[in-house]
Amino acid sequence: MRKATIKRETKETQIELSINLDGTGKHNIDTPIGFLSHMLESFSYHSMIDLEVVASGDIHVSHHHTVEDVGIVLGMAVKEALGDKKGIKRFGYSIIPMDEALCMCSIDLSGRPLIFYDDMGLRGKITEFDFELMGEFFKGFTLSAGITMHLKALSGHNLHHIAECLTKSFAIALKEAVSLDPRRTEAPSTKGVL
Repeated sequence: MRKATIKRETKETQIELSINLDGTGKHNIDTPIGFLSHMLESFSYHSMIDLEVVASGDIHVSHHHTVEDVGIVLGMAVKEALGDKKGIKRFGYSIIPMDEALCMCSIDLSGRPLIFYDDMGLRGKITEFDFELMGEFFKGFTLSAGITMHLKALSGHNLHHIAECLTKSFAIALKEAVSLDPRRTEAPSTKGVL
């Protein structure tokens, strides 16, 4: 089984996170930020990656550190669980609607950390959650996982719908990219390694 557990502590956050890439979407999420917990539950369910998260942080300062650091730790866990990447499909993509929102995600588990993120420049709050932190979460994930990801909101106006649509599109694309191709025994690259 492709699993990983990461513990990361800084002066700003304390995070313990476990994943199973070959799971069924079971999750147990404990963060001090309700909307972040909601997005992590949605991610786990739609990616079918089992996920356990216990996170705390200096949310009296802002939600920024906790949201970004959970993204970083999730990326570290995915990278560790993938190991040598032998047999994976490598690429994944999705276009997901949620009511008026439409989002696209395309992933390459390339070993090259790049993110191209576009939320149409929308800003505002979802309850107490700053919508702009979605970009910080995905940036933290992408750079620490060492992948290339294009994630774009194509349309929409309700911030909750767009945030959830981005998360679901990401989850579906990652589910495809980490899945195993029974015809492949090596890393999916003409170089022989990723």
